[in-house]
Amino acid sequence: MKIQNEAYVEIDYTLTDQTGKVVDKSEPGSPLGFIYGQGQIIPGLEKAIAGMGVDESKNVVVPPSEGYGDVSEEMFQEIPKDNFPSDSTLTAGQEFQANTPHGVMRFVIHEIKDDAIVVDLNHPLAGQDLHFDVKIVTVREATDDELNPHCNGGHECSSCGHH
Repeated sequence: MKIQNEAYVEIDYTLTDQTGKVVDKSEPGSPLGFIYGQGQIIPGLEKAIAGMGVDESKNVVVPPSEGYGDVSEEMFQEIPKDNFPSDSTLTAGQEFQANTPHGVMRFVIHEIKDDAIVVDLNHPLAGQDLHFDVKIVTVREATDDELNPHCNGGHECSSCGHH
């Protein structure tokens, strides 16, 4: 079977940045699994592996427009200095995490002003070409449970078709 919409796919991959530094990779024996065509991986990688089969490999370069987007000036925000722990030494380039209603958000200090800190909320890989070395491990038809993980099949559910 070849990769197509609604196929269950597993890949082994290594992601490097523009300098060749490894940014992320699948663990040996633990490939990344996803349903093709559901937007579960970045668009550029998904598009590049269409039609591939098990044991096929490919080197893929994904531009920012099909990865994590361009660096957005709107994602630079000023936060009052007193929102940071008073006992911490703050420096440009320092990374922080904050709990938000949408989960954990990672940000980097971009600039330190007298009474405010300018933070960069862009994804760390925004604006970069992403270099993937990918190998297809599994391609098969997705099960109903994989296609509709929110529905257990024991009730009427108009979005998944169970009656």
